[in-house]
Amino acid sequence: MIYLASDHAGYPLKEEIKEFLLDNDYELEDLSGEKPDPLDDYPDFASLAARGVLETENSGGILICGTGQGMCAAANKFPGIRAALIYDDFTARSAAEHLDANIICLGGRTTDPETALKIVKIWLDTNFSGEERHKKRIGKIMEIEKEIVSQNI
Repeated sequence: MIYLASDHAGYPLKEEIKEFLLDNDYELEDLSGEKPDPLDDYPDFASLAARGVLETENSGGILICGTGQGMCAAANKFPGIRAALIYDDFTARSAAEHLDANIICLGGRTTDPETALKIVKIWLDTNFSGEERHKKRIGKIMEIEKEIVSQNI
């Protein structure tokens, strides 16, 4: 399952990505509003997607706001989410191979549709490498999350 969400600034790019995912038979849930609304807020959509990813096995998320930064910051507040801001082929591939990112974030105002579709395809087609150095680093991230949660910070 792919959880797809955008605020008003990411809405047009989200629609392009949605069409691509549907054309390629991906199961998806669009968590965005029915139309772009300048009063919507990216943290609301990031929260919905992060919760969906955490509750659904073998799922991922694609979040789009103006730059992708706000969505990424909000999604990463959830323990267990590894959201990555992606802007080219290299960051898409390394987010999957090294970080095992379960959410990618894109900028609707900074990423053209052709690049965004290429990024999405790379991320979806690339597996986590499983290399010990990457597993160790992800483990450290998870330990930080546990510490923060246990201390109720």
